[in-house]
Amino acid sequence: MKDKKEIKTNSRREFLKGSTLALAGFYIVPRHVLGGPGFVAPSDKLRVAGIGVGGMGYNDVSGVYRSEKAEIVALCDVDDTRAQRARDQHPKAPYYKDFRVMLEKEEKNIDAVTVSTPDHMHAVQAMMAMKMGKHVYVQKPLSHDIYEARMLTQAAEKYKVVTQMGNQGSSGDGVRKMVEWYNAGLIGEATKVYSWTNRPVWPQGIPWPNEPITPPSDLDWDLWLGTAPYKDYVGNLVPFNWRGWWDYGTGALGDMACHIMEPPFRVLGLGYPKSAECSVGSVYVGEFQRGYFPDSCPPSSHITLRFDRPGKEDLEFHWMDGGIQPTRPEELEPNEQMGDGGNGVIIEGTKGKMMCSTYGVNPQLLPTSKTKDINVPETLYRVPDGDRGHYRNWVEACIGGYGSKEYQQLSSPFSVAGPLTESVLMGNLAIRSYDYRVPRPGGNDNQFDYPGRGIKLVWDGPNMKITNFDPANQFVKREYRGDYTL
Repeated sequence: MKDKKEIKTNSRREFLKGSTLALAGFYIVPRHVLGGPGFVAPSDKLRVAGIGVGGMGYNDVSGVYRSEKAEIVALCDVDDTRAQRARDQHPKAPYYKDFRVMLEKEEKNIDAVTVSTPDHMHAVQAMMAMKMGKHVYVQKPLSHDIYEARMLTQAAEKYKVVTQMGNQGSSGDGVRKMVEWYNAGLIGEATKVYSWTNRPVWPQGIPWPNEPITPPSDLDWDLWLGTAPYKDYVGNLVPFNWRGWWDYGTGALGDMACHIMEPPFRVLGLGYPKSAECSVGSVYVGEFQRGYFPDSCPPSSHITLRFDRPGKEDLEFHWMDGGIQPTRPEELEPNEQMGDGGNGVIIEGTKGKMMCSTYGVNPQLLPTSKTKDINVPETLYRVPDGDRGHYRNWVEACIGGYGSKEYQQLSSPFSVAGPLTESVLMGNLAIRSYDYRVPRPGGNDNQFDYPGRGIKLVWDGPNMKITNFDPANQFVKREYRGDYTL
């Protein structure tokens, strides 16, 4: 079967050179001939270290191990109890609490690293590994900040390492079907995208607890905080509810959009957005009084991004969370489910519409009765086992090496995942700008203005800068605590 190549649009080509699903020629040559940082001979097993191995981190190291082409040679976690399951599964792997110590001591023993920690630590951990020439698999979202996403994307190319983000739906058949349908002109030219989720399922829009408690003895709280400002430990934060706090997480948007926005992002070949605006759900703490909790992500939001497409009208891209959903398309029957109920995507075009669930699952034309009549040839590479093959997709690319055929078959390398993550985090920049407040001139101590509300933020993508509201730029890049650095 001949190799096949995914079609790229001009807008994406500006910064995604060589990042498509195209297959390239491949020759097996000895390690000493290829050389280079991070290269693994095809006859060897990939030696992988895990940073963050409890919860989702356990799933990640287990998924890599189940590829049968990798061995887990080192483990790192700040929480001894949550790490125990992985330690039991890989008893020969040395265990560390500090990722920096592990990478320095095990540098000669590892080829690749998985990063499955809270969002605020992804970038510094992945960057240190890449600078050592190690391949990296990083959970979604790729980073906490837009700046971090850009730096990781550039580093992947600079250090010639194999990268993958943990949005497994990008390896599924569904998104590839949607690309093929769209390229075949089944819905015409896309005009609008609607994407939504029922997240958060953790607390958001709440005040920071005012009663610190002693951290559990099995948790190194200082290492868990890492790059974030120091705060005393509080209950109901670890291991999951950190997602709703800006110092550590990226809210419902960061948690789910890399899964839900990815299909239309890939189908339409999108690049950097040109603008962002939002509305945010309110929390009321008293009679007709809105709570102001800037440390916490909001309980719900509606983001509108616009993407410039040369020679075409701008694409309008909507994101909704906290239970907000778009109006049901007229083409859906009254009892038909929209998306998967709580999550989904609808792409509107000049000739029709198509819809999918989370991860690009169950793609359908609208009305859904049209789907059974689709007869579009497969032109794109399929990952064996679809989304379940996401880990193996990365492992095989690491073994093949940067630029190999297996590398070209990657589903979510940073050249793709980085710009996607930037677009996701652009929504959070809009949310945080919405809640930016200043004292009202001549007002009392309890009167404020919110100059970031009711405006459109204009984004200079190449320079990572909002051009019409400078206070928003503080959310592009944060300062790290202590000696943490990229």
